[in-house]
Amino acid sequence: MFNKYELMSKNKEFVKFENVDKSYDGKQLVVKGLDLDIEEGEFVTMLGPSGSGKTTCLMMLAGFETPTNGQIYLDNKVISDIPPHKRGIGMVFQNYALFPHMTVYENLAFPLRVRKIPKDEADKKVDKALSMVSLQGFEARMPMQLSGGQQQRVAVARSLVFDPKLVLMDEPLGALDKNLRESMQYEIKHIHESIGVTVVYVTHDQTEALTMSNRIAVFNDGKVQQLSSPDELYERPVNSFVAEFIGENNTFGGEVIDISGDKCKVKLDSGNEILANPIVTKTKGEKTTVSLRPERAIIDPETPMDNNYKGKIEEVIYHGDHTRLRLDLLGNKEFILKVPNSSNRMNIKEGKEINIGWDSSDCRALDPK
Repeated sequence: MFNKYELMSKNKEFVKFENVDKSYDGKQLVVKGLDLDIEEGEFVTMLGPSGSGKTTCLMMLAGFETPTNGQIYLDNKVISDIPPHKRGIGMVFQNYALFPHMTVYENLAFPLRVRKIPKDEADKKVDKALSMVSLQGFEARMPMQLSGGQQQRVAVARSLVFDPKLVLMDEPLGALDKNLRESMQYEIKHIHESIGVTVVYVTHDQTEALTMSNRIAVFNDGKVQQLSSPDELYERPVNSFVAEFIGENNTFGGEVIDISGDKCKVKLDSGNEILANPIVTKTKGEKTTVSLRPERAIIDPETPMDNNYKGKIEEVIYHGDHTRLRLDLLGNKEFILKVPNSSNRMNIKEGKEINIGWDSSDCRALDPK
């Protein structure tokens, strides 16, 4: 069975940033030449460190900031001159932004009252929105009578109650504890899947972005470094910044001394040579940073691998489902290895020397840091 949203023709450029710049002081650009298309019904996360430009982009889309140059489109219409309250956009903030003197029902009914929705219809919409976030029966409660998670659910429900074209979420789970934050991630993801509304989400939490998104735009220095699906972003980062920002990552500095097809030989700063996959590097003599995910390296591989080396275990940390090892390997004293825990767990202890192997396809030669 397909839901009706899946059968609809989707607008591939439902949200469109076209060569958008933003400067607050007229000198320094915090967003630089942004081109970004978001498809109708997508969940796109803007991810990046503080000051990377992601929140500024969200604020421009909401109408709280104005682009210095370029245009922003929503459903094929330029929205730069449309005030925030007329854009038909739902918003969810980190601090919930609920009216403390209103009940849950009154908070949800407020955007409907502003839009002059008749009370009978408003009651149905409020009931439907509360049902989405599993808060039926909470209509008469005041915000101060709710837990942090319940308040955030009310904020999400309020952003959806008037059937917006687009919902913007600015670090909405940042104030919640770890377990509640994780459960809310799945809850928001399932709500999105069930109703098909377009969501643009801002966070600096990588796990949050990987869990919830259809695509992720990684921001740094006012530019999108990579726009990809979560698995593509993690498995195939296009540069050193993305590789290091998304998940844990082992890196080696070096120089390409030979290259052929999908393999290159890199002489590391330590003097050792490894085989890697040339992603950014294309010619001999280029400096490179080689990237390898911790789970791609294997202890005592049963079959020959492109790279095989000995490393000394410097630290062992138990994480429940896996053990995290820190090794001294090829001149890198911070080489991380993740070993799944099982009943036949190998003898791992500090000071032990072990054989490590990995394939060149998992080892990406990127731009130098």
